[in-house]
Parts: sequence; C-alpha cells; structure tokens
Amino acid sequence: MTIAAVDFQMLANAGFPPKNFAAGAPIFEEDDKGDSMFLIRSGEVEIERQGKVIETLGPGGIFGEMALIDGSPRSATARAKTDCVVAPINERIFLFLVHETPYFAIAVMRTLADRVRRMNAMT
Repeated sequence: MTIAAVDFQMLANAGFPPKNFAAGAPIFEEDDKGDSMFLIRSGEVEIERQGKVIETLGPGGIFGEMALIDGSPRSATARAKTDCVVAPINERIFLFLVHETPYFAIAVMRTLADRVRRMNAMT
C-alpha cells in the first residue's frame, strides 16, 4: 500500500526535509528507539527481521509507523535497497497530517492491518 497524497515540499517547508540514503545503508536497526516513521519519496527500502528481508517498499510506501505510534523499540531493520530519499515524520507532523489529510490516517491503518495479516499468514 502506498500513500501518494503527502506534499513533500510542505514537509520540507515545515522543517522536515527529506533524507538521502545510499544503497545498502541502514535507515534504522531492529531494537532502535523509534520516534519517527518514514515515507519513501524515491527508491526502494527493504524491511528485515533477524537478517531476513520480509518486505520491499517503493515510492509512496511507509515504514517505521509502529514504533512511532506505540513508542516501542523498532521491530525490524530498514535498509536502503537502492539509493533512496525518504521523508521522516515525527509525532508532531504525523498528527498534523492526520488532521489536515484524514485519508493519511486511513492509509496508515490499512498498511498496519495488511502487515499484521501477512505476518499472521506466515506463522
């Protein structure tokens, strides 16, 4: 699932500029403290658990939302599969996006539900 309705320039203007990662670079590691989620602007990101790739995301994909929402440590590692640009979204901007763009909240919830269903199917 992707989120295409976010204005990246608006995020940058609000003090949340995009971050660039080279292919192979970790964006965050499993068990890190999580205070932001990420929206992929370009490139691909792999999500790994215990060294195994469990998902590959492209432009419009989100990751890191669970740690942002519940304050728990990261449950997986996110690594740039290709050179990529991502927009970090902390709690303040998350709440702003939910308020200004209600579809954003629905898209995040659908992404979470889809991931939980896929993980349940794997067990």
